[in-house]
Amino acid sequence: MRGSDHDAWPDLGASPPELSRSLLVWWERHGRRDLAQKPWMFTADQRWPQPDELLSPFGIWIAEVMLQQTQLQVVLPYWQGWMQSFPTLQALAAADEQAVLLRWQGLGYYSRARRLHATARLLLAPLDGDPTDPARWPQDLDAWLALPGIGRSTAGGILSSAFNSPLAILDGNVRRVLARLMAHPRPPMRDQALFWRWSEALIAVVPQRSRDLNQALMDLGATLCTPRNPSCGRCPWQHACAAYAAGSPADYPVKEAPRELPFQVIGVGVVLNEAREVLIDQRLNEGLLGGMWEFPGGKQEPGEAIEATIARELMEELAIEVSVDQELICVDHAYSHKKLRFVVHLCRWRSGEPQPLASQQVRWVRPQDLGAYPFPAANARIIAALLEHLGLPAIQAPAVDQP
Repeated sequence: MRGSDHDAWPDLGASPPELSRSLLVWWERHGRRDLAQKPWMFTADQRWPQPDELLSPFGIWIAEVMLQQTQLQVVLPYWQGWMQSFPTLQALAAADEQAVLLRWQGLGYYSRARRLHATARLLLAPLDGDPTDPARWPQDLDAWLALPGIGRSTAGGILSSAFNSPLAILDGNVRRVLARLMAHPRPPMRDQALFWRWSEALIAVVPQRSRDLNQALMDLGATLCTPRNPSCGRCPWQHACAAYAAGSPADYPVKEAPRELPFQVIGVGVVLNEAREVLIDQRLNEGLLGGMWEFPGGKQEPGEAIEATIARELMEELAIEVSVDQELICVDHAYSHKKLRFVVHLCRWRSGEPQPLASQQVRWVRPQDLGAYPFPAANARIIAALLEHLGLPAIQAPAVDQP
């Protein structure tokens, strides 16, 4: 790449063909070509595919969406559980949304699960009733980009993995590797077009091995070119890496100036009736935790006692009057965009039929049945505290949501 496009590939002492080939040599010896780590990348007879072999897009699509915000070691057990519950496109399309959200519980960004569910129904009809045949699935980039929750990198990952299509990807690992290789002076998200050109340049020289090269790029970032303490001494690109030459690979990618996350206190009411049932409500589908169940409550106003917050929120959102009793638990939880403190009190229902004024529906349930409902992970400690308070057995629940 020269002339007006010279910035697309700086003089590193190594060209895209040299870099791509050296990376593939490294990957063939050290890459994560392990059935136990990436089962969706193997043929039915448990082989890594040859360039002319197709893989089922179904498991790859599920994995790619799960991996959008989550690391491989976290995703793997969720993917395995998902494939047990929804082993085919037909099974996913026919599933109840609550079953889908419950299987996703703990992975965070729950809109991903709802979009997978919606996309399964969109895909099923055009596949003419036989989604087990990979050749019937869409192999066009624009067709995938038109589906809910599928961006350019996810689509490229699906198509290159399933069909060995010569398409680039640009996930977090690849951005980090390229930012260090080039010692790029700006945060990658500010120069996405340039990073895409770099990734495409590497794929363009080995189009018949795009599946392998994309996997190699991700594996390099995940195993050697890690966010902290990169293993430069074992990197196949050390000789060409501008960040290594400058002696400062850990300074890249350049980060945006940190911003202070807003902090909010949320008053939560665990409302019990005379039958010792607990009141839960289901969030509207819009938003970060759409469709999930939770214990009712809301933001504390300035100067407001937390007990008053809980009583007010339950009246405003559910049209019920409660007596706010003892504190059950206090839970701090951080998302990518804010920090929350949930101050949770036991409450006794006094009057009013619960109404879903700010939610999809409300329900009285037995505390021991709470495990049948998909809750955000911040609620897991609340449920555990409630069951302990009531002397009931604990429910196995996911430990954390991804932010």
